[in-house]
Amino acid sequence: MQLTRRDALMMGAGAVAATLIPAGAPRAAPTLDEAIAAFTGGATPGEGGVTITAPEIAENGNTVPIEVDAPGASSIMLLADGNPNPAVCTFHFGPLAGAQMAATRIRLARTQNVLAVARLADGSYGIARREVKVTIGGCGG
Repeated sequence: MQLTRRDALMMGAGAVAATLIPAGAPRAAPTLDEAIAAFTGGATPGEGGVTITAPEIAENGNTVPIEVDAPGASSIMLLADGNPNPAVCTFHFGPLAGAQMAATRIRLARTQNVLAVARLADGSYGIARREVKVTIGGCGG
């Protein structure tokens, strides 16, 4: 088979058209309940076992300092229920970890609850909530 110039142009146009067609519907960010269920495997977390330290009022939502502490936890998931994507980060702790605590700065879109869910040493899950009032939103608000 001989490849003509017309055939090459048609194949090139087809390749360009194929790259412009979306592969599927964009995936929506999981909701808060879906993110918690995925982390816990469907188990309902109980109150306690984890502590959140955050400012009551954050003047700038771009950098809100958050500290989570869960003695004996193997992992801690940090969530913000008012953000477009509620799952902020997950910290994993190995057997040689000195302490099961982490400190970070997160972005908050508006006044909302910050949640921490911890997988505790006995296999159960603990949850803690803290409301943070934001005066200037960090996610375009």
